Parts: sequence; structure tokens; C-alpha cells
Amino acid sequence: MIITGTLINVAAVTIGSVAGLLFHARLPKRFVTVTFQGIGLFTIVLGVQMALKAEQWIVIILSLIIGGLLGELLRLDVFFESVANRIGRRFKLGGNRFNEGLLTAFLLFCMGSMTILGAIEEGVQGSRELYYIKSLMDGISSVALASGLGAGVLFSIVPLFIYQAGLTWLASIFGAFMPALMMSSLTATGGVLLVGLGLNILEVTKISILNLLPSLLVSLLSAWLFLLI
Repeated sequence: MIITGTLINVAAVTIGSVAGLLFHARLPKRFVTVTFQGIGLFTIVLGVQMALKAEQWIVIILSLIIGGLLGELLRLDVFFESVANRIGRRFKLGGNRFNEGLLTAFLLFCMGSMTILGAIEEGVQGSRELYYIKSLMDGISSVALASGLGAGVLFSIVPLFIYQAGLTWLASIFGAFMPALMMSSLTATGGVLLVGLGLNILEVTKISILNLLPSLLVSLLSAWLFLLI
């Protein structure tokens, strides 16, 4: 399996994150704050745009409920915090901002429809045009993210690589047969999670996004079952 598109995407985020970290060191706190607020607002708008692609809202609702229960049962938030804190201590980058930067960047870079469609395009057709466009967008976005959220954005390249490479591998096997409902359900569920993430960034509320992550997998299964009924 060739994952050139994913490797280019990871490289773009790495370069953008390093640039953002260098930029962050020269920014007064008030500029960091307003950048943070802009990221939160953008995340909400992007999430709404994605969520509106839902074809069957019952699939999204069930996915969020069942996925949330699974996440709470597995205590994904505790596991993530533990792993992120170990990484932060190892590189002397710990703290809530590091954890938030890692999670925010991962969700923003991985939940969009371009990630899914790009994986299918590369896995099925061997074409990487969408991933090239996504790499340019993510590279630019990572500059702003890293300047506002810190080093966690740079470390998001690890789950980014695993997620996109995994999707491309699955697409090379099943992508040509994936129904539109499954794709739209995955995109819409990711959009709802992004809305929650944006609200968290703006400190409007505190939603356990990590424990809702299993809803992404549940959305695929729910859409598949819905098609069988």
C-alpha cells in the first residue's frame, strides 16, 4: 500500500506547526488569546457545515449515544490524558494546553470529508490530488493552531499518520464498495464532535469529546445496519 498523500500531509503539518511555535514565542498574550478564540469559532462553523451533510439524523443520534457510552465505559479521556501527560513530561511540554492542542489538531485535521474522500481516492484509484490540497490547507492551519495551542499541535502528526494511513489501507480494500450513507454519516458525526470541541475551546461548556470518539466507528456500523433494514 502506498501512502504518499498521508506522508506529504504529515510533513506539511510538521512544517506549519514548527513555524507556528516560532511565531508563538514572539506573540503577546493578548494576540494568543484572540487567535485561540478565532480557532474556536472556526471549529464550530466547520463542524456545523459537516454536520449538515447528514442524510439520516437517527443514525447520527444513535452513534453519538452508543459511542459516548462506549467511551465512558472505556474511560478514553483518562487514557488519553495519561498518554498525553507522559509525552508532555518526557519533552517538558506538559499541561492542559498541550493536551488540548493535540486533541484539537487531530480532530480538525482528521474529521473533514477531504480526509475520507482523499483516503478513498488514494486507496482505490492511486490518486493523491485531494490529499495534496488537504496538505496545503492543513499546513496553513497548523501555523495558526500551533501559535495559539502550542506544541500539542506538532505531536498530532502521530495520530494523524495512524488515522489517515489506516483509512487509506481500508479504502484500498473496501473503499470502492462504501455506500454514500456511510461516508455522510461519518462526516456528519465528526462535524458534531467539532462543534462540541469549538464550544470547549471557547470555554462555553466542557464536553467530553474524547469519550465521544467511538461514535465515529459506531456511525459506520449504524449506517450499514440502516441500509440492511
